[in-house]
Amino acid sequence: MTDGRKAAYMPRRHIAAPGARAAAAHRCVVRPADTPRAVTLEVSTAGPQGHTAVVKVSGEIDLRTAQALKTGLLDLVQAGFRRIVVDFGDVRFCDATGLGALVAAQNRLAPDAGGLRLAGVRPAQRRLFGITGLDRLFILYDNVEEAVREDRPSTAAPRG
Repeated sequence: MTDGRKAAYMPRRHIAAPGARAAAAHRCVVRPADTPRAVTLEVSTAGPQGHTAVVKVSGEIDLRTAQALKTGLLDLVQAGFRRIVVDFGDVRFCDATGLGALVAAQNRLAPDAGGLRLAGVRPAQRRLFGITGLDRLFILYDNVEEAVREDRPSTAAPRG
């Protein structure tokens, strides 16, 4: 990067096909030159259930870390998962590039009748989904268990 930031992207990929136990982790650490605080994003797969993968995301999703999220989600699509539940409970911040990573994964899943479900989305983030209209694309759940259990189509129906 030319603006003084150092980024380290460390993928650890061990993704199994649907039905098998999978463990995948993507870690992105960015440390701006003018501050000792590092921006970290962790993306890990926790317990796939059939064709549904549950992905735990922790940290901040922004211009510097969104690629780690996108890579992690698209790796799961490539491995054959048709439905992905993203646990947003530990996401402190998500900007437009993070939303773009989610949309990219949704676009890859949709042709195969699959989709992305978001669980544990905080109120401020829910507001962002509403402002952008993405609450009509993604189904937002209160918790992971509800998102995995629910058997409705992954693309949210328009509200109104």
